[in-house]
Amino acid sequence: MTSLHEHDVLIIGSGAAGLSLALHLPTDVRVALITKGELNQGSTYWAQGGMAAVLDNKDTVDSHVEDTLAAGAGLCKREAVEFTVRNSRRCVEWLVSQGVDFDLRNDRQDTRSKEFHLTQEGGHSHRRIIHSADRTGRAISEVLTERAIAATNIEIFTHRTAVDLVIGEQACQGAYILDQTTDRVDLFQARAVVLATGGASKAYLYTSNPDGASGDGIAMAWRAGCRVANLEFNQFHPTCLYHPQAKSFLITEAIRGEGGKLLLPDGTRFMERFDARGELAPRDVVARAIDHEMKRLGADCVFLDISHKPREFLENHFPTVMSRCLEFGIDISAQPIPVVPAAHYTCGGIVVDNHSQTDIGALYAVGEASSTGLHGANRMASNSLLECIVYAEAAARHIAAALPRAAPPAPPAPWDESQVTDSDEDVVISHNWDELRRFMWDYVGIVRTNKRLQRAQHRVALLQREIAEYYGNYKVSNDLLELRNLAMVAELMIRCAIERKESRGLHYTLDYPKLLEEALDTVLTPVNSPL
Repeated sequence: MTSLHEHDVLIIGSGAAGLSLALHLPTDVRVALITKGELNQGSTYWAQGGMAAVLDNKDTVDSHVEDTLAAGAGLCKREAVEFTVRNSRRCVEWLVSQGVDFDLRNDRQDTRSKEFHLTQEGGHSHRRIIHSADRTGRAISEVLTERAIAATNIEIFTHRTAVDLVIGEQACQGAYILDQTTDRVDLFQARAVVLATGGASKAYLYTSNPDGASGDGIAMAWRAGCRVANLEFNQFHPTCLYHPQAKSFLITEAIRGEGGKLLLPDGTRFMERFDARGELAPRDVVARAIDHEMKRLGADCVFLDISHKPREFLENHFPTVMSRCLEFGIDISAQPIPVVPAAHYTCGGIVVDNHSQTDIGALYAVGEASSTGLHGANRMASNSLLECIVYAEAAARHIAAALPRAAPPAPPAPWDESQVTDSDEDVVISHNWDELRRFMWDYVGIVRTNKRLQRAQHRVALLQREIAEYYGNYKVSNDLLELRNLAMVAELMIRCAIERKESRGLHYTLDYPKLLEEALDTVLTPVNSPL
């Protein structure tokens, strides 16, 4: 029997974007916060490096804006970049007020002095990355989670997977949500719905992301009628730990910011042959360079060396990386770290405005699921956490202003599963999951060609037919829903990549290696778009 849950605002996702938005809403607004697993299991929790913000007197808003525009390879929207950067200091102050402990300069313990320790990462011309050692995401996630649990107006639902959005008269009215503990699909009604579901890097075989990064919000928004943009731009983090027992462990970019050098297996440096900025070049340049050298040499990995730094420095600045590497017998104070690139960040997403509103009334998207115009063709390091906080606050203000005028949602039809049965062939899901992620890695990876993209398009069409048949005949499960969404977003990624007849930012194709004179977004519009 389907249960009905009624709230003012439904937030799907519990990372920095979802939690911040919930906490910025007025305390008399009834909020439902949905998460697929337990709290603190999303991508925010695992973000190591930090958050970019203009905090140093030698730094300027204009400098941060220009660095971001340069990294975005002509596709950033200046208005979105300026809006984000102008609000960076205030967002840091808000996080500090919530209780986030960022590292202080010279071991000062008085956060009121605002003398934070700032580091530098690829693409940034100044030290402007505020951090909490190398576990910044964890520090932010834990504090915001604690605040959300304590808030009397926020009701948290764990182990719930969103199935699809409920769309009424050109406005979103809620969502169907699978309860993983009961295998029942419930109806969550609300006067505003927020997609804070993260990216889709699990579409790739190798990724730094946790298992939940399956593009759920992007797929649901597309099915509901929202435009998506620039999904060909998938950021591959240059340095993930290469070890057979290490699953998806990221080696923070801050190590290169503090002087880490990339080495070939014979110990020679190579980045200066690809970019004058060496190891501090933007991530797409570094990832392609590593990919090139690995393929040229037939090497399994390259190496990142920070062993010239004192052990005490490494223990203070990179305790998570150091302890994790030691688990695999790698002492980063004495030897280089074996690394490979891995899918890391989805730069495109659901088209939104500066209030984070989508094409559908009362439906918002924040964080990695959205396309605000901040990142363009390549996300600059540590701008993502900043985007989460800035746009969550903007969305919360817009929602709070609109709620008094919003009509109560009309009761939609309950979930109907009277014609489906339990599946005894779950091997179909696991097989299709593996096939999808492998051909996406092989054909839609760091370097692309027309032929590879056409092969991928053919494969994904076959998979989607199988998935649709399976979805129509059997009861839904978390694994089936994730596979369905991944296949949908994979199709959108491939379509965007095929449409771009140039190499720009993160999209590099051997068939069109040059840059076109005019930088244009790749925007896909579904047939059921309200526009």
